[in-house]
Amino acid sequence: MKKRIFETLWPGDADVRRAKILTAMIIVQVLCATFFLIDVVLDFDAGGHPTHLALETFVAVVLCLGIWVLMIELRALLVRMEQARQGLRVARGELAQVIDSFFDRWGLTSAERDVGLLILKGFDNENIARIRGRAVGTVRAQSASIYAKAGVDGRAQLISVFFEELLANDPPTGDARQAASL
Repeated sequence: MKKRIFETLWPGDADVRRAKILTAMIIVQVLCATFFLIDVVLDFDAGGHPTHLALETFVAVVLCLGIWVLMIELRALLVRMEQARQGLRVARGELAQVIDSFFDRWGLTSAERDVGLLILKGFDNENIARIRGRAVGTVRAQSASIYAKAGVDGRAQLISVFFEELLANDPPTGDARQAASL
């Protein structure tokens, strides 16, 4: 798939790229408007032709209006980007609260909480054992205990409990098997 020229010049997030493009456009328009304003003043002092002066003045005014509009758009974009960042922070916090509420209700031990969180992050038993400095058998036993306390059959059901909870937007009730089946 071909990359757009802007994606090549300014790689990264689309909103960040758009902000950079708007900033570049503002800078170019400021330079152009400055040129035309200086030219109008010099032509006026030199007694330039009225039609030429009027046209250059019109162009300078239009460029200034364009700068103003682009600055408003850039500001709005930056506000939207900050709101999106704030929303992600809130969502992360809500996810942490949902996870904690389930772990509390299931009565998980501290070690089981650590393993459960790593399961939710997508790690397999071998990687969890390596991260925690424990034997794979210990992690398997802790995982089995988590599944039993949660009332689920395995990883997929455990993960689906949390997705269901976040998508349902209801307070957690019942056991995990009941929540996963909804």
